[in-house]
Amino acid sequence: MQVILLERVAKLGQMGDVVDVKPGFARNFLLPQAKAKVASEANLAAFEAQKAQLEARNLETKAEAAALSEKLDGQQFIVIRSASDSGALYGSVTPRDAAEAASEAGFSVDKKQVALIDPIKDLGLHTVLVKLHPEVEAQIKLNVARSTEEAELQASGKSIQELAAEEEAAAEFEIAELFDDIGSAASDDDEGDAPAASEEEPTT
Repeated sequence: MQVILLERVAKLGQMGDVVDVKPGFARNFLLPQAKAKVASEANLAAFEAQKAQLEARNLETKAEAAALSEKLDGQQFIVIRSASDSGALYGSVTPRDAAEAASEAGFSVDKKQVALIDPIKDLGLHTVLVKLHPEVEAQIKLNVARSTEEAELQASGKSIQELAAEEEAAAEFEIAELFDDIGSAASDDDEGDAPAASEEEPTT
């Protein structure tokens, strides 16, 4: 199926290119999202008539996307989720979650712009690509944690495994100290219970 591209589409071509695509790809993606039109004579003529306007609009949206990319690129957003001790999430983090986290921080991001190949299913820092425009992208980081405190520790460079190991070591240390205290108390009691030396009565 031949279509005329109304904007640059990765791995397909630039605005104005006439390309061959699979009918399903055209019907389900290119045509509904106004990225292309069927390459009929009428549509080709209409494109030529509107080409200057389309190019101007593309440059304007590209400039807006570039300005947003400068602010958005490298930003880190916290996403709080329940997870097991091993770091596996009870559920997953989706493009919608990423877009909502960015939007809550004041950035205009739509879930369709988030290029998340597979849902995120583990705690930690995850790099995510945001396609703001066919020619403009930004990278953000999602800090997926069970609490804000945990997110802050992860942001400082500690992995969930390191945090778990530290918590376990701290717990073992507390238990060891507790047993030491109990041992000391028992030792003190033993000393207190020791019989006093009997005084011999003076002989007459």
